[in-house]
Amino acid sequence: MQPVNQSKSLVKGALVLTVAALIIKILSAVYRIPFQNIVGDTGFYIYQQVYPLYGVALVLATTGFPIVISKLYTEQKSREDQQKLLVISAIFLLILGILLFACLYFGAEWIGKQMNDPKLSILIRVISVVFLITPITALLRGYYQGIGNMIPTATSQVGEQIIRVGTILVTAFVFVKANYSMYEVGAGAAFGSVTGGLIGALILVTFIWVKKDYKSIQVRKIIHNLKFKEASQIFKLLFVQGFAVCVSGMLLLLLQLADSLNLYSLLIASGINGEDAKVLKGVYDRGQPLIQLGTIVATSMSLSLVPLIASERMKKNMQSLNEKVHLSLRVSVVIGLGATVGLMTIMEPTNIMLFENSNGSNVLALLGCTVLFGSIILTLIAIFQGFGYTLFPAIIVLVGFGMKYALNLVLVQKFGTMGAAWASNGALALIMVILLIRLQILMQHRLKLGTFLVKAAASSIAMFFVLKGFIYLTDYLYLFGHERLIATIQALGAVACGGLTYLLVVIRTRIFTKEELTLLPFGSRIIYLFPSRKRR
Repeated sequence: MQPVNQSKSLVKGALVLTVAALIIKILSAVYRIPFQNIVGDTGFYIYQQVYPLYGVALVLATTGFPIVISKLYTEQKSREDQQKLLVISAIFLLILGILLFACLYFGAEWIGKQMNDPKLSILIRVISVVFLITPITALLRGYYQGIGNMIPTATSQVGEQIIRVGTILVTAFVFVKANYSMYEVGAGAAFGSVTGGLIGALILVTFIWVKKDYKSIQVRKIIHNLKFKEASQIFKLLFVQGFAVCVSGMLLLLLQLADSLNLYSLLIASGINGEDAKVLKGVYDRGQPLIQLGTIVATSMSLSLVPLIASERMKKNMQSLNEKVHLSLRVSVVIGLGATVGLMTIMEPTNIMLFENSNGSNVLALLGCTVLFGSIILTLIAIFQGFGYTLFPAIIVLVGFGMKYALNLVLVQKFGTMGAAWASNGALALIMVILLIRLQILMQHRLKLGTFLVKAAASSIAMFFVLKGFIYLTDYLYLFGHERLIATIQALGAVACGGLTYLLVVIRTRIFTKEELTLLPFGSRIIYLFPSRKRR
C-alpha cells in the first residue's frame, strides 16, 4: 500500500501547488487594474518599469530554486547528505541574494539612467531589499517540497501575494490622496514586494519553528566537515539547473524587461517629449494583465497533462506519449487562439471597462497575439521539462529576449508602441518555431496538426463574426451616455456570447474526443455538450 499512498500524496501535493499558483497569477494580473485606475497611466508606467526586477526575485523564490532544491533533496541517499545539501544551498542562495541586492541597491542610479529615467532609482532600491529575503523563502520552500509537504509552500505563496497586493493598493490610494509625487507613489507600491516577502518568509519560519525541524540540522558540524569539491559540485548543480528553470519561467517577464530597458528611451529618441512618452508606455503596459489572464487558462489546462507525459516517458510507451504531447499542444492552441481572437475583437470596450478610456486599443489588440504565442511556448517548455530537457528551452528563451530587444531598436522609432507590440510577437514567434522544430526532432514523429488547425481556425472565425455582430448591435447603447458602464455591459456580454459560441463550435467540430476531454479539468462536464448519441 505504501507506493499507492505515496502516489496519492504526490497528486495531492501537486494539486495544492497548482491551486496556489492559479490564485497567485490571478491576483498578480487583477490588482494592476485598480492600481492603474488610482495612479493613472504615468504612475502605471513608473511601477511597470521596475516590476520585472521584482518578477526575477519572485521566480527565484517561487518556481526556480525551490524546484531544484526539492529535486536534489529527494535524490540524496542519506539523511546526512540531505542536511548537507540544505546547508550548502543556504550558503549559495545567501551569496546570490547579497550579490543581487548589492547590484540593484548600489547600481540603482546607473540602472535608472539606462532606462533614461534616473528618478526610478528610489523604486529600484526598495525592490533590491526583496533579494535579501529570497534566500530564506527559496530554501524553506525547496525543503518542504522535498519532503512532500506542499502546504507550507502554498500557504506562504498565497499569503505573500495577498499582503503584497494589499500593500500596493492601500499605499497607492493613500499616497495619491496625500498628493505625493508619482515616483513616491511608485516607491510605496514597490514596498509591497518587501512586506509580501517578509510575510511569506515568516509563514515558512513559523512552520519550521512549530515542527522543530531546525533542531535536526547540525549546521556547525556540517560546515566543519564540508569539503570544497563537494560544495562546488552542489553549487554548480544549483546554478545550472536553477538558471534553466528560472529563465524558462521568465518568458513573458523578459519581454517586459526588454521594454523597460529601451522602449521609453526609444520613444523619446523618436521625438516624443518625456511626459507623453511615459503616458504612451503606461498605456502600452495595460496589456500586461490582459496577457497574464489570457495565458493562465491555456497553460493551466494544458499543463495538467505534463505529469502524464513524464509518466508515459518513464514507461517508454511511445504511442501514448505522442498522444499526450499532441493533446497538450492542441489544448494550448485552442484556448490560446480563442482568447487571442476574442480579446482582439472586443479590445476597445474591454479597455474602457478596465482602464476608463480607449487609448491605445489598436496597440493592445495587436499585443493580444502574445496570448496565443505565450500559451503555446509555455506548454512546449513544460513538455520539454517532462522529457527531462531544461537547459535548451531556457537558452531559446534568452535568444527570444535578445530578439525582442533588437526588434524594439528597429521598430519603435518608426512605429512607436505599435512597433514594440510587433517586436513582442516576432520574438515569441521565433521561440515557438525553434521549440516546435526541436520537439519534432526529439519525438522522431511528425506533429500532424493540419486538420486540427483548420477546425480551430473555423471555430475562431465563427466566434469573431458573432462578436462583431454583438458589438455592432449594442453600440447604440452609447447614445445614452455612461460610457464606462455601457462598455462593461458590452465587454462582459461579448465574453459570454463569444465564449459559448467558440466552445460549442469546438465541441461540434470534434476537435477533441470524449476520451481526451476526460483528461482535462472540467472535461467530464464539457462532454455533455456532445450530441447525445456521441456521448456513449
